[in-house]
Amino acid sequence: MCGRFVLITDLKTIQKDFDIQDIFCEHQPSWNITPAQSVPVIIRHNMSNQLVCYRWGLIPSWSKDPSIANKLINARAETVDKKPSFKNAFKKKRCLIVADGFYEWKKEGKSKIPLYFYLKSGRPFGFAGLYETWTSPDKKEINTCAIITTDANELIKPVHDRMPVILPRDKEQVWLASDVADASVLLSILRPYQASEMHYKSGMGPHRFS
Repeated sequence: MCGRFVLITDLKTIQKDFDIQDIFCEHQPSWNITPAQSVPVIIRHNMSNQLVCYRWGLIPSWSKDPSIANKLINARAETVDKKPSFKNAFKKKRCLIVADGFYEWKKEGKSKIPLYFYLKSGRPFGFAGLYETWTSPDKKEINTCAIITTDANELIKPVHDRMPVILPRDKEQVWLASDVADASVLLSILRPYQASEMHYKSGMGPHRFS
């Protein structure tokens, strides 16, 4: 599961790193992004990468109740192409959810200690994500998203058995491409990120990472 993540990289750096042509999003750096917040998302539209802001917690287009988003912040890689809540988005509405790192909590006695996981390179990355557009009864469109998770790698496994899918740079455009429809190709890239390229530190917020 991924329930909290971090994005402190500025939009200009994100634009350069991810080859983004258009920005339709404003974002304040945050060390504690939570579900229901608006998060920067990269989509592929008209052959170009666009940065938009979608609410974290997916509402399927067919849903009658928007509160379902509270249960759909994550999608399991093993069932993402089959589960009714996600299968349509998996075919046509894939995205990257931009992050610098994420948290998992380690049990120590009766307490839980937050651990911050990030790339050793220090670069931002994209979670494999899905998005949907839901129309409310008053005809207002709401764009929402979910983060795909997979089995934990060796670094995270002692803390949690799941981790968000971090896409390698050479797989990002495959994931975003609307003309890639082969489920086996898409599912093959939803794998644990290499543990050797990741690190972690204890605590939440910048004061803990000097």
